[in-house]
Amino acid sequence: MDYALLREVMAMREQIAISKRLTFYSLLAAALTLTPVAANTLVPASASPISYSDTDELDSLQDVEGTINSPYQVVEADPAQLYMRKPLLPDLSGFTPQAAMARIQKATVGHAVIKRMLGEDALDEFIGGNDRLKEWVERQRQMPQAIFIENGYMTPQSLARELKSDAFREVSPGIFLARLPIVVRPGATFHVDEKTRALRLSQERGSFLVNDGALFITDTQVIAWRESENQPAKFRDKNEFRPYLISWGGTETYIINSTIKSFGYAASKAYGVSISQYSPSMATKMQRERPTGWLLNSTFEDHWYGFYCYEADDVVIRGNTYKNNLVYGIDPHDRSERLIIAENIAYGTKKKHGIIVSREVNDSWIFNNKSYENHLSGIVIDRSSSNNLVAYNESYRNGSDGITIYESPNNLLWGNHTVANQRHGIRLRNSTNIRMYENESVANGLLGVYGHIKDLRGTDRDIELDPFDEKVSMLLVGGSLVSNGSGPVSIASPLSVELYNIDFLAPSKGSGVSLSGVLGELQPELMNILFKRKRAALIEPVEMPVTATDL
Repeated sequence: MDYALLREVMAMREQIAISKRLTFYSLLAAALTLTPVAANTLVPASASPISYSDTDELDSLQDVEGTINSPYQVVEADPAQLYMRKPLLPDLSGFTPQAAMARIQKATVGHAVIKRMLGEDALDEFIGGNDRLKEWVERQRQMPQAIFIENGYMTPQSLARELKSDAFREVSPGIFLARLPIVVRPGATFHVDEKTRALRLSQERGSFLVNDGALFITDTQVIAWRESENQPAKFRDKNEFRPYLISWGGTETYIINSTIKSFGYAASKAYGVSISQYSPSMATKMQRERPTGWLLNSTFEDHWYGFYCYEADDVVIRGNTYKNNLVYGIDPHDRSERLIIAENIAYGTKKKHGIIVSREVNDSWIFNNKSYENHLSGIVIDRSSSNNLVAYNESYRNGSDGITIYESPNNLLWGNHTVANQRHGIRLRNSTNIRMYENESVANGLLGVYGHIKDLRGTDRDIELDPFDEKVSMLLVGGSLVSNGSGPVSIASPLSVELYNIDFLAPSKGSGVSLSGVLGELQPELMNILFKRKRAALIEPVEMPVTATDL
C-alpha cells in the first residue's frame, strides 16, 4: 500500500470537509445576523433600557479586552488528559402526564370552609409585615377571609357545590371564578381537572392559590382575572397585586398540559408560580420537608416570574413554554437541588433572562431547552451554583449572552449552540473550573467565548450573602467558534486555560483569526500547538522569581 498517497488523499478529504463547513457557517452567520427581528422582541419598549452600570447583568464593552496582570506561558499538553465521555442525562421516561395522574389520591372526599386569614400558618407570609394584610382588607372590605380545602379530594365543581356564590361560583359551564384566596390544607388534594374549562382568580377581590397539601392542575387553564374588564389581569405595574400560586414546604405540585396566565407581582413569594420552603422563621416552626413537583407540557405566560423555587428538591420542569414573562422565564433560587430543566422553550422575557438558576442551586441538569429573544441572557448560572450540567441547549438572538456563568465554579457545558446573541456566545465571570465541550458559538455580537474577572465590591451586591473570588479558569475542548464579532475567544487574568481541537471558522475580521486577552499575547505559539501539532495547549501564569524587593 502506498502510505504517502493515502495520507495525501486523507488530507485532501479533510480540507474538503473543512471547506464545506466553512461555507455553511459563513452562510448561517450571515443569515442569522441579517434576520429581521422586531425591536420590541429583543428590547421591549415596556422594559427599561440596558444599563451597563448594572454589574449583575452586564459589564462595560471596554472589559472585553481585559487586563493581563502577569506574564503567561503556553505549554503543549497530551490531549488524552482532556478526554471526557459524553455526560449521562437523567432518564425522563418516568416524568409523564400519566405518571403524574397516578399520584392523585381520590379515596377520601374533602370538604371546604371559609375562615379568617389571621392566625393561619400557610398565610403568614401574606398577612405579616409591610402592611400586607391591608391589601386584603381593602379588596374584601371586611376582615379578610379565605377558602380552606380540608381532609381529602376536591375539584372546582365540588367547591362550587359547597360554597356561597359570592366566594366561589361557576360563571358559565366549566368556568369557575374564585373571589377569595384558596388554601389547600395538609392532607387535602385540590385537583383542577379537565372538566374545568378555566379557573379564574379574581384580581379585584384578592384571590390567590396556596398549596399546603397536594395540588394537581391538569388539562385546563388557571388565569388571573380582572373582573372589571372580563379578561386576564395583564401586567400593568410591578406593585399592582395580581393573583399567584405558592406551594409551601412538604407539598407536591403537578401542573400538566395546562395554561397558567397573568400571575404575580413584585412582592415576596407572590411572583407567579412558586414552589418554596417556608421562610426561615416559619420553617423552624413548621418542620416540613422541602417541597417538590412536576411541571410538564404547560404554558406560562405574562407572569412576573414564569417559575420560581426556593429550597426545593427534585423539581421537574419539562416540555413547557415560558413566553412573554416579565423578569424571568424559569428562576430556581436559593439552595434548590437536583432539578431537571429539560425540553422547555423560554422566549420574550421582557426584563432579564430566559432561564436562570441562582444562589447555590446545585447538582442540577439544564438540557435540550431553547431560550431566545429574551431581554438579557438566554441561560444563566449565578451566585455559587455548582456541579450543574448545561447540555444541548439552543440559546439565540438574546439581548445579552447566550450562556452566562456568574461567580459559579465547577460547572459543565456540553454541546450547546449559542447563536446571534447581541453580546457573547458564552461568558464566564469570576468562575473557576468551567469545562466546555463540543459547544458551538456562531455569529454573536462580541466574542464566542469570553472569560474575565471583576471586582464586585462597591456595587449593591451583599458580599456576605453572595461572596465571590476574582478568579477565572476554563477548559475548552471541541466545538466551533464561528464568525463572532470581536473574535472567537478571549480570557483575561486566568488561573489557567486549556484548549484543544476547536474550530475557528469564518472569522469576522478580514485579517483572519485574532485572539485577545492572554490568548492574543500567545497567539503564534498557541496556533502552532493547536493546529499544526494538533496537541492540547495549557496557558498558565509564569512563576516569577522572588527578589529582595519582594521580601
